Amino acid sequence: MAIDIKHNTATNTSMRTARDTQSTAQSNTAAAQKSAAPVKTDSVSITSQAQQLQGAQTKMASLPEVDQKKVAEIKLAISEGRYKVDPEKLAANIASFEAELGSLSFDRE
Repeated sequence: MAIDIKHNTATNTSMRTARDTQSTAQSNTAAAQKSAAPVKTDSVSITSQAQQLQGAQTKMASLPEVDQKKVAEIKLAISEGRYKVDPEKLAANIASFEAELGSLSFDRE
C-alpha cells in the first residue's frame, strides 16, 4: 500500500505533539527576549599618541603667524652680511629643542 505524502497534510498537522508545541513556544519566547535586549552602541577610543598629537595641534594653532616683515628684514641682513649668529645662544636653543623632543613619549609598536 502506497502512502501519498504530498496530499496528506491534514493528518500531519493534527499529529503535532505537546513537546513540539512547547518547543515552538520556547523558541518564540527566546526570539522575543533577543529583540527586547538593549541595542549595543558604537564607541570610539583615542590612543594616547593621538591625544598628544591633538594637544600639539592645539598649541600650534595658538602660536602667532609668521611675521613676513621680520623674515624679509632678516633675509636682507643676511644678504648684506649684517646678521650675526650668537653661537652660545644657538647651542642653548638646540639643546632645549632636543630635550623637548626627548621628553615626548610615543608608543612603540
